[in-house]
Amino acid sequence: MGMLLDAYTVIMRLLLAAVLSGLIGIERGRHGRAAGLRTYILVSVGACVCAMTGGFMIEQAGTGDPSRIASGVVSGIGFLGAGMIIIKNGKVTGLTTAAA
Repeated sequence: MGMLLDAYTVIMRLLLAAVLSGLIGIERGRHGRAAGLRTYILVSVGACVCAMTGGFMIEQAGTGDPSRIASGVVSGIGFLGAGMIIIKNGKVTGLTTAAA
């Protein structure tokens, strides 16, 4: 595969994940939404670390399946997102937060 996970690549990927998710978080924070800057950065950087861990396993051990770790991340984020959907006074809230 040739991912070549050196220190520079890891730092750049983490920074890119933090900056891009931070932009989404800032926009949502300005509109007073439940999940804002910190939430998006934490989830995005965590997912980035998990994805790079799968690549690192292949690079170092020569075997592994990076999609297994990624599927765990997707399941966990889906579980957290489902907990954000609330019905209050007959009105559904948190659906956009869960979808994001």
